Amino acid sequence: MVFQQLPHRANSVDDFRALIGVELGPTGWHVITQDRIQAFADMTGDYQWIHVDEKRASRSAYGSTLAHGLYVLSLGPGFMASLLEFDGFSRSLNYGYNRVRFPAPIPVGSSIRMRAMVTRVVEVTGGADVVTTRTYERLGSTKPVCVAENVGRYYE
Repeated sequence: MVFQQLPHRANSVDDFRALIGVELGPTGWHVITQDRIQAFADMTGDYQWIHVDEKRASRSAYGSTLAHGLYVLSLGPGFMASLLEFDGFSRSLNYGYNRVRFPAPIPVGSSIRMRAMVTRVVEVTGGADVVTTRTYERLGSTKPVCVAENVGRYYE
């Protein structure tokens, strides 16, 4: 039998503080397909050959096309929704990123998932900035494909 991890809950700033240092995840796997890479290229206008030219990319050092790093990063909100529920806030928004790195390539056909950890909670007027470190991993690899420090702003 397969058990799906239930998401953690944070309904207050204190709930977020209680999650500091707690690993959230991992999420389920997301398969990187060429169709998804192409759709991301179409949305962003980033048609660099390593992403969209399968024939040329097959002759590269990677042997195939690679997903855009920003495509992988953009999966973060959906991944977080499967790990953390935060219904007790009047509104929330993605305030930005302090640091983002792409230490390893993401070849087409890869399966990736994410783990997250709340690292800081900083009170702001009416709520808090919640800093999470998000680590995206590829099935079969020990090196992460993306590590990002996200700042979410939550208003009570």
